[in-house]
Amino acid sequence: MYHIQANPTATRSIDISEENLGTIRKYNLFSGLIDANAHIDEYTLDKLKLNIRSLIATQETDCKDLLDLCIDVIYHNNMKAFGLRKLVELYQNWEASRPAGAEEGAEPAAPSDPKA
Repeated sequence: MYHIQANPTATRSIDISEENLGTIRKYNLFSGLIDANAHIDEYTLDKLKLNIRSLIATQETDCKDLLDLCIDVIYHNNMKAFGLRKLVELYQNWEASRPAGAEEGAEPAAPSDPKA
């Protein structure tokens, strides 16, 4: 479980699970969301919400993971542009720490012991 700061004064936070991050990865939710200057504002959050609503509306299969992401994170009372900025940072760090080709739900490979 991860925690992100939801406002500049650090009085609010949002809990983010591995499953939430996996859902962001699965649906590639941040692709094309942020413009070239990496500016994240309320418009960006609204755009993400609309993209997710569109995905849910067009899904023919169960999209419980998207619904969980919405309930737990995207539509959380504390989620504002600042929180989305922190979520994007967390996701980028999480993605960078995962080995290339790692499957969703798979545990990252343990580092090899150079002495072995």
